[in-house]
Amino acid sequence: MQPIKRIIILLLGSLLPLASSCTHDVWSDSGLPETPSGALFRLCGAEYDDAESRSGLREGGYDRVEFCVVDASGEAVPNLKGRYDSATSELRIEGLHEGDYRLLVLGIRGDAAADGVTVRPIRHLDEEWLTFPETLDSPLAAEYFYSQTPFEVVVHEGADGHTEEVILAGEVVQRRIVGRVDFSLSFRNPYVGAAFVSSQVAIEPCRIRTGLTGGGELTGEGTVQLRTLAPGRETAWLLPPTVGDTGLQGEVEVRTRSYLGADVSRRFAFDLPAVEPNRIARLRTEVVHPDDESATLFLTEEAYAAGRHGLILQDDEPKEVYTDPAQRRFNTAAPLQVAATDAGELHVRFYSPRELTGVLIRARIPAVDAELLDVAWFDRIPAFADFRATLPFTERACMARTESGRWVRIPRLEPAALDGIEFRIESEDPYWEKLCAIRHGWTIAFSLFGGDPEREDGGPSGNWMGIRPVHCREVVALFLNFTYMIDMPEHEEILRANEDRLYGNGGVNDKVTAETVLRQMRQSRTLNVGLVYPGNGIVGLGGGSTFGAYQQAWLQHYFNTYSCEIMFHELGHVMGYSHSSSFTYGPWAQELMNRFYVEHISQMPIDSPHYLNSSTNPNLYK
Repeated sequence: MQPIKRIIILLLGSLLPLASSCTHDVWSDSGLPETPSGALFRLCGAEYDDAESRSGLREGGYDRVEFCVVDASGEAVPNLKGRYDSATSELRIEGLHEGDYRLLVLGIRGDAAADGVTVRPIRHLDEEWLTFPETLDSPLAAEYFYSQTPFEVVVHEGADGHTEEVILAGEVVQRRIVGRVDFSLSFRNPYVGAAFVSSQVAIEPCRIRTGLTGGGELTGEGTVQLRTLAPGRETAWLLPPTVGDTGLQGEVEVRTRSYLGADVSRRFAFDLPAVEPNRIARLRTEVVHPDDESATLFLTEEAYAAGRHGLILQDDEPKEVYTDPAQRRFNTAAPLQVAATDAGELHVRFYSPRELTGVLIRARIPAVDAELLDVAWFDRIPAFADFRATLPFTERACMARTESGRWVRIPRLEPAALDGIEFRIESEDPYWEKLCAIRHGWTIAFSLFGGDPEREDGGPSGNWMGIRPVHCREVVALFLNFTYMIDMPEHEEILRANEDRLYGNGGVNDKVTAETVLRQMRQSRTLNVGLVYPGNGIVGLGGGSTFGAYQQAWLQHYFNTYSCEIMFHELGHVMGYSHSSSFTYGPWAQELMNRFYVEHISQMPIDSPHYLNSSTNPNLYK
């Protein structure tokens, strides 16, 4: 039995939207008394009876409130005025006299007009107060709450007049007169779930209640028939209660896509229990899918984002990491590095300022099959990606598609069984075509040469300062472009056309053939690349396995022929040429190569500075 709660009449300081009574007037702004009085009721909304998490009662916060006060016989009390404050969820009623009453409140949250709902004045609690349309072809757009609360008004006479007191049994607790249907899909394979395209739900015709009396009785019968609802993967519908123990029956169609580009559709029947007021009916469909046993990691955008995979050479990467060749080193002919780890993971690392789209990774696993198997598809590999994910066949038996289109069963493999695995990468992205055109790769690592990137001035050490990730990313861009350039037919042509201007360390009479230069440029090399400190008037350093340039050159190599001259001057030293040759202070570096690079930047793999926007990076040296 609930305790009696005594509430003394309080004054309401600010009054907000009007609440309608059933047979009475409402206050208007012009008709409000200067000092409003009356019975004050606080409305609370109840949680769903079977909510998975309960937060107890909460304020109503309704968009519309209808109220009616009835006496002991159920007759509506006339001539009352009321106002509902949505900010405080308080309802003030004026015009009550001493006696026993019941407060009937209908609260609406949402767009009732879209539902075609009718609210009528009533003179007795047995009359129909709210009416839904007899035919519904879509879920309700609003929630509808109802309460019936007994209370007593007592008048106390005193020297200063009379005081009204409301005696209320507990809170004014609003409960929904509608039910909720929660729709959700569950997938056995998370990569299938991430490849979700759409779903459609069709509900067979079902009898529903269409009315509510002032006394809270559900009345009337109508029909709900929901065809071609598109709920997504998770959603909730509001519906009037169904008649008796009638449930909802229908079909769910789920569409996904496969990494092979096919559109896969699956249908599932369902049978739900009755929709009841203030309760949740849960329609959870377990999607059984032909790709459930797939051995292929299908990395849609959603699946990739869910993995929260890392990136390399980012501004917050420690110097101990990006200058450690064991952790950060790449060959320009293989900027997309793919490996299987000792833990049975696929590890993909991308040394590239640009993303790559539509990437299929195939693998030949000697312990399984002689053919290449599809092991991963990426909708997109981000620039400087550092991806790791467990290969499915190291956790369970799988089915894999071979290069020829056969399907083979892979038993669960221990990571050691991946010894000798070979990978092949395929993509129709034009950018991948350019990367594959880099046939003579140079191996690049990053070095501090004694500098300190954590100091504001770079911690100069001789002619070097601490290289930072913002510079390392430009190193990647430059050397991808340079090693692509050396096999461009136009580049070869310009060398052969100017062969008479190429000379070695012996001066202009020490002729060097275009074939010799091409062979030297295409020679496999390993470089430690750093950032030159310009304080001593030096803007570039190079020779043997060392290469460096000052900050401006790294930022402007795309369009500035002087910056390119510095780069090719030092590359001339790397190729073994001195200042007496045409490869440093001569036409090769100062005219042919620097101009060719700038004028043909649109054909290069990294054809714009906008991929990196390094010039606006706050981590540059001032």
